[in-house]
Amino acid sequence: MPELPEVETVRRGLAPVMEGRRILRVEQRRADLRFPLPERFPQRLKGARIDRLARQAKFLAAHLSTGEVLVMHLGMTGRFTISGQMKGAFHHETGAAESHDHVVFHMEGGETVTYNDPRRFGFMELWPAAEFGAYPRLTQMGPEPLSNHFSADYLGKALAGKAAPIKAALLDQKVVAGLGNIYVCEALYRAGISPKRLSKTIPGQRALRLAPAINAVIAEAIEAGGSSISDFANAEGELGYFQHRFDVYDREGEPCKRCGATVKRIVQSGRSSFYCGGCQK
Repeated sequence: MPELPEVETVRRGLAPVMEGRRILRVEQRRADLRFPLPERFPQRLKGARIDRLARQAKFLAAHLSTGEVLVMHLGMTGRFTISGQMKGAFHHETGAAESHDHVVFHMEGGETVTYNDPRRFGFMELWPAAEFGAYPRLTQMGPEPLSNHFSADYLGKALAGKAAPIKAALLDQKVVAGLGNIYVCEALYRAGISPKRLSKTIPGQRALRLAPAINAVIAEAIEAGGSSISDFANAEGELGYFQHRFDVYDREGEPCKRCGATVKRIVQSGRSSFYCGGCQK
């Protein structure tokens, strides 16, 4: 699933052709994605100007001139591609089947933005802008990395008393919003913390190492355009390259870059955790 850096990369790619532009028309090619698409979806979007294209955690939020917010989530395999005057057509180059092009936005300016999702785990919803602060999928989420609300002090308080392994706790969106498997593995490595360590042991010095490690990994991944370990590509069809900087993720059996010990993989709550037993305690 695309994590915060990948979604931010998508947002930055879409902004030049969507932000400040009107949606001339929308092609809805099926009734549902993960959930049914909103009633009268094309009609409600036709003619609306996207005043601001934002990202919150792993969600894209297009604030519309109609007083609604178009909330979009990529799920496991969702992607947007741009074609038209400003960019070439990319969905053929990235290997996505045209039969999985489910929603097409025809934008003022001549570009089209196509949402393709083979597994259809993504979704789109419309929510009143005046009530967006109460959007239920976001209200229970913790602060994002790089935000003013995320710090070592916050992290220590959020983890205090939790018996779950730290890896599982960091994947809980109620603790930190936007984190996923890749960047949790990488942040824990940088902080020298084992993914098996209990969360309640993190407050204090470990939190002082972990919070900045999370921020650094996320900032570097955004700068690198995210990680392309499956079929992730940005809206221009380009691959991210943070995967070339992985210290432990997907490096099982390879030597640790720091101490030379073998990188290990374990399964926690159905997810692979990669770590160095020499560096991470």
